[in-house]
Amino acid sequence: MADDLTAQLATATLDSNASVQRAQFSDRVPIKSIILRPDGGSGLAGKLARVGGWVKTGRKADKDAFAFLELNDGSCSGNLQVIVEADKADLGQLVMTGTSLVVDGVLKLPPDGKKQKVELRVEKVIHVGLVDPSKYPLPKTRLPLEFLRDYVHLRPRTNTISAVLRIRDALAYATHTFFHDHGFRYVQTPIITTSDCEGAGEMFQVTTLINEAEKLEKDLIENPPPSEADIEAANLIVKERGSDVAQLKSAKASKQEIGAAVVELQKAKDNVVKLEERSKLQPGIPRKDGKIDYTKDFFGRQAFLTVSGQLQVESYACSLSTVYTFGPTFRAENSHTSRHLAEFWMVEPEIAFAELEDDMNCAEAYVKYLCQSLLDNCSEDMEFMADKIDKSCIDRLTMVAKTPFVRITYTEAVELLTEAVKNGKKFENHVEWGIDLASEHERYLTEVRFQKPVIVYNYPKGIKAFYMRLNDDSKTVAAMDVLVPKVGELIGGSQREERYDVIVSRIKEMGLPLEPYEWYLDLRRYGTVKHCGFGLGFERMVLFATGIDNIRDVIPFPRYPGRADL
Repeated sequence: MADDLTAQLATATLDSNASVQRAQFSDRVPIKSIILRPDGGSGLAGKLARVGGWVKTGRKADKDAFAFLELNDGSCSGNLQVIVEADKADLGQLVMTGTSLVVDGVLKLPPDGKKQKVELRVEKVIHVGLVDPSKYPLPKTRLPLEFLRDYVHLRPRTNTISAVLRIRDALAYATHTFFHDHGFRYVQTPIITTSDCEGAGEMFQVTTLINEAEKLEKDLIENPPPSEADIEAANLIVKERGSDVAQLKSAKASKQEIGAAVVELQKAKDNVVKLEERSKLQPGIPRKDGKIDYTKDFFGRQAFLTVSGQLQVESYACSLSTVYTFGPTFRAENSHTSRHLAEFWMVEPEIAFAELEDDMNCAEAYVKYLCQSLLDNCSEDMEFMADKIDKSCIDRLTMVAKTPFVRITYTEAVELLTEAVKNGKKFENHVEWGIDLASEHERYLTEVRFQKPVIVYNYPKGIKAFYMRLNDDSKTVAAMDVLVPKVGELIGGSQREERYDVIVSRIKEMGLPLEPYEWYLDLRRYGTVKHCGFGLGFERMVLFATGIDNIRDVIPFPRYPGRADL
């Protein structure tokens, strides 16, 4: 009995001194797994832990006998307080903001009254990544987000940008989970395309013609093209080689001798062909009939960076029924507003055997799911955003997650806006039927008139894309936009035009060529079906969730006119 008790005590002692479990693929304990426990990490007191991270703030204390460090590894917003004694390392190096550390230590309960629930007493310093404070551009003071855009490679170390990334990651995970749980298949649509989905023409062109022209120009300078005299001399050699062959045949030479002469003749002929081809080379981009000859380009035709994966993903919807794509899209719009990027991400589901109402139902359910997912799984970062960026962001997410969306037609929306103008409301953009609703109109509807998300549907055909289904009135199309407070339009979608004759007419009506869309028209020629879909601007969703004002601060590497860092 005594032996059993001794064994139990020994086991308890071992357990209390055991190491905290490290990450599966990293030789450290994520700080999140310590400080985000329900007990704040206090239950781990006495455990050994190896942690790694970057120093947020540091200071020496007790006449430089030890240093207090706030260490963060990006796994969460919170920091782990680390205490290092002077005999363990050069404290002057450790306290510099931005220094990276890997340390072994024992987790301890801090003195009463301290904010943190646990701290790490360092026993051994494993690694120090030094920082020169005179050159490091990110001091511990809070910096404007605009300033941080000049350091896109370092700004993830700041509290705000790292929190944005974790929120963005949570939204991406929730996106895949939502569609997977509802039977959608994830389709990777091409980034390089030959189709203009929006018909706006604001596309980045993909071409190798410029590079090839520069190479050719350099080559022609270093190796000038052959002259007429060079070609004439080469032709004379052909005649000589031909004469050699004729003489050998006349002299009834051996097959081996004749064969060798024939080989030399062929070489001479090949050389003439090469010289003639090279003599025709001209510097610059190849042209035909006064236009750029894209048959000489890499893909044999004009190609662009996609503005949307919708057209391509429709081809899979018309075989797999419910699909979605989620990837980068591009627009060469020379806009410097806080709502525009040249490269941005879109979530685009497509549903076969479905109409506009199904589309609206799916969009509403998806947005609600995203909001609830952040409330359930990202509370620490959302609380940080509420404290530092937008006090109303959590309330806004809760409202959207719990509130049924208002649904009104475009005509009704214009009537409400017109009524507001009559009652004294001033808009910068004129209100009349046929306009594309501006952000101020959308925000008035969501923030003032209804104070909740609004879905506007049945838009004038003149302001919408060719692929949207024409309604029976021949004036409107079965399009819908989901409008939310803070950002306005979050989602744009429609029922697609499945009638062959109608969509051909719409393409011609908008002045677009039919040839690039022949494959798209095949979906209507062969087994056409009603289908619908929408696109959610992913960065706009992050803006909505966080309350951050500029879209350039919610994407890891923003691209906009004049800037494409890294």
